[in-house]
Amino acid sequence: MALKHQYDMTSLFSMASMTDVIFLLLIFFMVTSTFVFPTALEITLPQSSEQTPLKPSTRVYIDADQVIYASFDGSEPQAVAEDQLLAFLQLVMKEQPDLQYIAVYADAAVPYGRVIDVLTLGAQNNLKMVLATKPAPSSAKPSRP
Repeated sequence: MALKHQYDMTSLFSMASMTDVIFLLLIFFMVTSTFVFPTALEITLPQSSEQTPLKPSTRVYIDADQVIYASFDGSEPQAVAEDQLLAFLQLVMKEQPDLQYIAVYADAAVPYGRVIDVLTLGAQNNLKMVLATKPAPSSAKPSRP
């Protein structure tokens, strides 16, 4: 006596459950991404009407609390003591002798003398430093008749 199968096996795969899983993962990552806080420094740059096209890869940051941070080649800024800043900058200059400028991002609340101290440190050691600013809002100048 031969037993017959009452159903046939199909070789098709149903994607309905797979799309449900994908949508659930998409919703999960969209919701959890709102809880991620960036670790960037919050620095309010002073405004300037003149801008330079330079985008130096070495940067020195001075935040509103007058803490100095330094970063090289897009790395995360690290807190640096003022006496270690020169050693960091000289190390960067040895690694990249063709490095032209070092950008200084100082918060607008930092006293002018503190910014000058950092710029003087670079000038005394033959390092070219530029002060970063944000663009001033464009004001419409009245045209003369």
